[in-house]
Amino acid sequence: MKDYDVIVIGGGHAGVEASAASAHMGLATLLITLNKKMISNMPCNPSIGGSAKGVVVREIDALGGMMGIAADHDYLQMKMLNTGKGPGVQCLRAQEDKHNYPAYMQSLLDSIDKLDILEAEVVDLLHDNSTVFGVVLKDGTKINSKAVILATGTYMEAEILRGHTKTSAGPDGEPPSKGLSKALQKMGIEMFRLKTGTPPRIKKSSIDFSKGSVQPGMEGNLAFSYLTKTFKPLSEQIPCYLIYTNEKTHKLITDNLDKTATYNGLQSGVGPRYCPSIESKVMTFKDKKRHQLFLEPEFKDGESIYLQGFSTAMEESLQEEMVHSIVGLEKAEFLKYAYAIEYDALVPTQYDLSLRVKKYKGLYGAGQICGTSGYEEAGGLGLIAGINAALYVKGEKPFILKRNESYIGVMIDDIVTKGTEEPYRLLSSRAEYRLLLRHDNADLRLTPYGYKLGLISEERYQAFLKKNENVKKAREILDRVHLGSSKRVSEYLLSKGFEPLKAGVSGTELLKRPYIHYEDMVNLIDELKDIELDYIGVSQLEIGVKYEGYISREENEASGFSKFESYTLPENIDYLNMQGLALEARQKLDKIRPLTVGQASRISGVNPSDISILIFNIKNLKNGQD
Repeated sequence: MKDYDVIVIGGGHAGVEASAASAHMGLATLLITLNKKMISNMPCNPSIGGSAKGVVVREIDALGGMMGIAADHDYLQMKMLNTGKGPGVQCLRAQEDKHNYPAYMQSLLDSIDKLDILEAEVVDLLHDNSTVFGVVLKDGTKINSKAVILATGTYMEAEILRGHTKTSAGPDGEPPSKGLSKALQKMGIEMFRLKTGTPPRIKKSSIDFSKGSVQPGMEGNLAFSYLTKTFKPLSEQIPCYLIYTNEKTHKLITDNLDKTATYNGLQSGVGPRYCPSIESKVMTFKDKKRHQLFLEPEFKDGESIYLQGFSTAMEESLQEEMVHSIVGLEKAEFLKYAYAIEYDALVPTQYDLSLRVKKYKGLYGAGQICGTSGYEEAGGLGLIAGINAALYVKGEKPFILKRNESYIGVMIDDIVTKGTEEPYRLLSSRAEYRLLLRHDNADLRLTPYGYKLGLISEERYQAFLKKNENVKKAREILDRVHLGSSKRVSEYLLSKGFEPLKAGVSGTELLKRPYIHYEDMVNLIDELKDIELDYIGVSQLEIGVKYEGYISREENEASGFSKFESYTLPENIDYLNMQGLALEARQKLDKIRPLTVGQASRISGVNPSDISILIFNIKNLKNGQD
C-alpha cells in the first residue's frame, strides 16, 4: 500500500468535503470508508439547508466545497425560508433525492485527481507521543500519511435502540465501526456518548394526502451554489404536506413510556435538544394538544415518505399505533421503523480552532464526532479540517474563520471553546453578526479565501470579481442619478400602484423604499441597462442599499470584536500559575488553550475580570521579552 499525504476516515458529508479539499489543494489523499455505496448517504431526512444551515451550504460553496453543487443537481423541491423576515435569517432549504444526491456526489469524487477511495475499516492510528502518521486497518495493513482526519460520523461503537432492544449497528443498519474508539481512548483522547434518531418511513400509496396542507416549493433563481445557472421550475418540483399529531397520539406516548428507549433507561447518550424525539416533545410540552409533522418524499419516483418531526425510539408495535392515530395516516404502511442511534464522539474542547486534536500533530476531526448534528454542519467542519490538514502537510499556517466571517466560524468557535453535552445544531441566533453572515453574500466573505487556498478556479474568481465590479458600478449610478417628479417617473410609479414622487430623490434613496426593486430602477434609469447583473448581484445590491444603516452598525460592532480576536496569546503560557486569575479560570484556560483574547472571553467560567488580568499579564510578559 502506497503512502499518502492525508488520510480521511469516513465517507459521510464531513469526509467527502475533507478529502475533496485536500485533493483539490494538490495533496495525495485517501478516503477510507466502510462501504463505498454509502458515501454521502442521507440516513435521516434527505434534505439540505434550513435555518442557518442553508447559509453554511453557501459558505461551503463559496470556499470551493462540494455540497452546494450536489444539492442543486437534481433536487425534489427548493424554497427560501423566512421570506417575511429580514435578510439576516433568510436561507434556502432543498428536499433531495436520497438516491441521486449521493450518486452524483460519488461521481464528483471519482473525477478528482489525487483522490483514492478504499473500502476498509480503520481500527487504530499510527502514532508516537505527539504525532499521528497513519492508520491501521482491520486486516493489519498499515498505511502511512502525514495527516489523518477522523470523520466517522455516527458509526463509532454505534448501537441502534428501539423499545427495550439495543443492536450493534450503524445508520440504515450498516455495520458499525469497532475498535477505533478504544484505540483513541488509549491515546489519551476523551470520548463521550451522543444520541440521535430518525422517524419511520411510510408507503406513499397508503397515505391520504388530502388530509394534509400542501407545502410547495418556490419559483425563481434558487440555488446553493454560485456556479448554478439553471433552475428547476415549480411545475417540476414535488410538494410536501403538513399534518399534525393529536391527543390520541399523545396519550399513546404518555401511557407507554416504558416501551421507548428514550425513557426506559436503555438510552445512555444525550440527544439533540433542537431535534427531539416525539415522546420528548410530548413530555416537555404537555400543554400542547398537537405537534407539526411533515410528509416529505425521499425519492422522485419512489414510495418512501419521511415523517418529519416523528423521530422515536418506541418499540415497533407502538410506532404503528402512534402513526395510525394521526389523521391521514390511519392506513399507513411502514417501509422502515424509526430508531435512535448512540455513538462515540470526541469531547470537542480537545480541538483547537483549526480542528486539530491538540494532543497530536497531524490529527484532525470533522463532522458528528466533533459533537455536532446535521449534514450541513458536518460538511462545513469537513471542509475546514481538509484545508487545515493540507496546510499542515505543506508547512503553512492554519486557516481559521472568525465569528464575524462565517457561520462555520461561529460553529467551530462554539464547540471548541464552550464545548457541548448534546449534538450541537447551528441556529441563526448563535451568530452575533447574522446580518453580516447572510445567504446572499457568502461569496463576498469567503471566495477570496477559497481562491488563495487553491479551491476556487481562476475562471470562477475572475467572474466573481466582474460581478462585484458591476455591482459597484450600478451602485455608483444609483448614488449619482437624481430622479425628479417628471412625467415618466410619475407614470411608471402609478402604473405599479406606487405613490408618485413629490420631490426629487437619488436612485439609491428611491431603491431604499420597501416596495421598489432593482428592476424598477432599470426601467427608470437608462444607464443601468448597460450593467450586466445576475440574480446574485441584484440581491447583494438591493440588500446593501435597503439595509445599509443596519449593516454599517453591525460592521462597527464587529470591528470592535476584531480587536480582541487579533490579540493573540502565546502558545506556552502558564495559566495554572498566573497570579490574580480565579481558580476556575486558570483550569478552563489551561484546558482550552485559547488562541486569542476574544476566544478566551467566550470560555464558560472565565469572567471579564479574568480577561483584564490576563491582558495585564500578557502585556507584562511581552514587555519582558522586549
